[in-house]
Amino acid sequence: MVRGFEKPAARWAAGHRGVDLALEAGGSVLAPYEGEVVFAGTVVDRQVLTLEHPDGRRSSFEPVSNPLPVGSRVQAGDAIAQLDSNIQHCAPSFCLHWGVREPAPGSETARRGLDYTNPLLLLGLEGPSVLLPIGDDFAA
Repeated sequence: MVRGFEKPAARWAAGHRGVDLALEAGGSVLAPYEGEVVFAGTVVDRQVLTLEHPDGRRSSFEPVSNPLPVGSRVQAGDAIAQLDSNIQHCAPSFCLHWGVREPAPGSETARRGLDYTNPLLLLGLEGPSVLLPIGDDFAA
């Protein structure tokens, strides 16, 4: 990982709404979880691909090239695009930005009220810290 998730204090505030993962130029971008391609197009100066997962979360990946077309269904581990070799998001090296949005509490659909969350939670790689006792003698 090149850069981790930094949740902004407010929806409009500064932060890093995803993770940057080291990947070689032209490398395969793989689906982290099953889903459907709901967007594949240009945002500002780069191509972005967005998957909607069965639980309502949406994963977005950028910068990509050769994305699958909208409507494509994928399984975890399927190739969905390639890392764009013309954009160095993490100059001087290449990286993939992966952002995840999930339905906000009380939202009616996954298309409205989406909040950014740490993408590594989707993989079960990060979670709340848990303090465990050392040995059997932990009574105070």
